[in-house]
Amino acid sequence: MHPPLLPTINASLNALAGILVVCGIVAIKQSKKEIHRKLMIAAFVCSTVFLCSYVYERLTTHLLTRYPGTGFLKTLYFLVLIPHTLLAVTIVPFIIMAIRHALRGEYDKHKRITRWLYPVWLYVSTTGVIVYLMLYILPTG
Repeated sequence: MHPPLLPTINASLNALAGILVVCGIVAIKQSKKEIHRKLMIAAFVCSTVFLCSYVYERLTTHLLTRYPGTGFLKTLYFLVLIPHTLLAVTIVPFIIMAIRHALRGEYDKHKRITRWLYPVWLYVSTTGVIVYLMLYILPTG
Protein backbone atom coordinates (compact mmCIF):
# COMPACT_ATOMS: atom_id res chain seq x y z
CA MET A 1 0.00 0.00 0.00
CA HIS A 2 1.31 3.44 -0.93
CA PRO A 3 1.36 6.32 1.54
CA PRO A 4 -1.16 9.12 0.88
CA LEU A 5 -0.08 11.66 -1.73
CA LEU A 6 -0.49 14.91 0.21
CA PRO A 7 1.47 13.78 3.31
CA THR A 8 4.21 12.55 0.96
CA ILE A 9 4.33 15.94 -0.78
CA ASN A 10 4.35 17.67 2.61
CA ALA A 11 7.24 15.55 3.88
CA SER A 12 9.14 16.26 0.67
CA LEU A 13 8.58 19.99 1.08
CA ASN A 14 9.80 19.76 4.69
CA ALA A 15 12.90 17.88 3.60
CA LEU A 16 13.59 20.33 0.79
CA ALA A 17 13.17 23.31 3.13
CA GLY A 18 15.68 21.77 5.53
CA ILE A 19 18.19 21.13 2.74
CA LEU A 20 17.77 24.69 1.47
CA VAL A 21 18.30 26.11 4.97
CA VAL A 22 21.54 24.14 5.36
CA CYS A 23 22.72 25.25 1.92
CA GLY A 24 21.81 28.83 2.80
CA ILE A 25 23.89 28.68 5.97
CA VAL A 26 26.83 27.23 4.05
CA ALA A 27 26.50 30.02 1.46
CA ILE A 28 26.52 32.82 4.06
CA LYS A 29 29.50 31.29 5.86
CA GLN A 30 31.30 31.49 2.51
CA SER A 31 30.18 35.15 2.17
CA LYS A 32 27.98 34.31 -0.81
CA LYS A 33 25.23 36.73 0.20
CA GLU A 34 23.17 36.62 -3.00
CA ILE A 35 23.15 32.82 -3.08
CA HIS A 36 22.25 32.80 0.63
CA ARG A 37 19.36 35.19 -0.03
CA LYS A 38 17.98 33.06 -2.87
CA LEU A 39 18.31 29.82 -0.92
CA MET A 40 16.59 31.23 2.14
CA ILE A 41 13.75 32.66 0.08
CA ALA A 42 13.36 29.24 -1.55
CA ALA A 43 13.33 27.60 1.91
CA PHE A 44 10.66 30.07 3.03
CA VAL A 45 8.58 29.35 -0.09
CA CYS A 46 8.87 25.58 0.49
CA SER A 47 7.81 25.99 4.11
CA THR A 48 4.92 28.26 3.13
CA VAL A 49 3.67 25.85 0.47
CA PHE A 50 4.03 23.04 3.01
CA LEU A 51 1.98 24.96 5.56
CA CYS A 52 -0.79 25.72 3.07
CA SER A 53 -0.84 22.11 1.86
CA TYR A 54 -0.82 20.76 5.42
CA VAL A 55 -3.71 22.98 6.51
CA TYR A 56 -5.64 22.05 3.35
CA GLU A 57 -5.06 18.35 4.00
CA ARG A 58 -6.14 18.64 7.64
CA LEU A 59 -9.31 20.54 6.72
CA THR A 60 -10.33 18.33 3.78
CA THR A 61 -9.45 14.86 5.01
CA HIS A 62 -9.31 14.73 8.78
CA LEU A 63 -8.14 16.93 11.58
CA LEU A 64 -6.25 14.20 13.41
CA THR A 65 -4.04 11.36 12.23
CA ARG A 66 -3.71 8.58 14.77
CA TYR A 67 -0.39 6.82 15.16
CA PRO A 68 -0.97 3.12 14.37
CA GLY A 69 1.75 1.74 16.66
CA THR A 70 1.72 0.85 20.33
CA GLY A 71 4.04 0.73 23.31
CA PHE A 72 7.49 2.25 23.05
CA LEU A 73 7.04 3.29 19.41
CA LYS A 74 3.90 5.25 20.26
CA THR A 75 5.74 6.97 23.12
CA LEU A 76 8.65 7.73 20.79
CA TYR A 77 6.25 9.10 18.19
CA PHE A 78 4.79 11.56 20.70
CA LEU A 79 8.27 12.50 21.95
CA VAL A 80 9.04 13.56 18.39
CA LEU A 81 5.63 14.99 17.47
CA ILE A 82 4.98 17.25 20.46
CA PRO A 83 8.18 19.37 20.36
CA HIS A 84 8.00 19.35 16.54
CA THR A 85 4.49 20.82 16.61
CA LEU A 86 5.20 23.38 19.32
CA LEU A 87 8.38 24.60 17.65
CA ALA A 88 6.79 24.62 14.17
CA VAL A 89 4.09 26.99 15.39
CA THR A 90 6.59 29.10 17.34
CA ILE A 91 9.10 29.73 14.54
CA VAL A 92 6.68 31.12 11.95
CA PRO A 93 6.69 34.74 13.22
CA PHE A 94 10.45 34.59 13.79
CA ILE A 95 11.06 33.45 10.22
CA ILE A 96 8.98 36.38 9.01
CA MET A 97 10.90 38.78 11.29
CA ALA A 98 14.25 37.41 10.10
CA ILE A 99 13.26 37.89 6.48
CA ARG A 100 11.94 41.39 7.19
CA HIS A 101 15.19 42.40 8.92
CA ALA A 102 17.28 41.01 6.06
CA LEU A 103 15.22 42.79 3.41
CA ARG A 104 15.56 46.07 5.32
CA GLY A 105 19.32 45.62 5.60
CA GLU A 106 19.10 45.23 9.40
CA TYR A 107 21.71 42.48 9.38
CA ASP A 108 22.56 42.66 13.10
CA LYS A 109 18.92 42.03 14.02
CA HIS A 110 18.67 39.36 11.31
CA LYS A 111 21.75 37.60 12.64
CA ARG A 112 20.55 37.81 16.25
CA ILE A 113 17.33 35.96 15.34
CA THR A 114 18.79 33.48 12.88
CA ARG A 115 21.55 32.38 15.23
CA TRP A 116 18.97 30.31 17.15
CA LEU A 117 16.27 30.16 14.43
CA TYR A 118 18.46 28.18 12.02
CA PRO A 119 18.87 25.08 14.23
CA VAL A 120 15.21 25.19 15.27
CA TRP A 121 14.00 25.47 11.66
CA LEU A 122 16.29 22.58 10.73
CA TYR A 123 14.97 20.55 13.67
CA VAL A 124 11.36 21.22 12.65
CA SER A 125 12.05 20.24 9.03
CA THR A 126 13.84 17.06 10.06
CA THR A 127 11.31 15.96 12.65
CA GLY A 128 8.49 16.67 10.19
CA VAL A 129 10.02 14.05 7.90
CA ILE A 130 10.50 11.68 10.85
CA VAL A 131 6.83 12.04 11.83
CA TYR A 132 5.83 11.24 8.24
CA LEU A 133 8.10 8.18 8.18
CA MET A 134 6.73 6.96 11.50
CA LEU A 135 3.13 7.38 10.34
CA TYR A 136 3.32 6.02 6.82
CA ILE A 137 6.55 4.17 6.07
CA LEU A 138 8.19 2.52 9.06
CA PRO A 139 6.70 -0.60 10.58
CA THR A 140 4.71 0.05 13.75
CA GLY A 141 5.65 -3.15 15.55
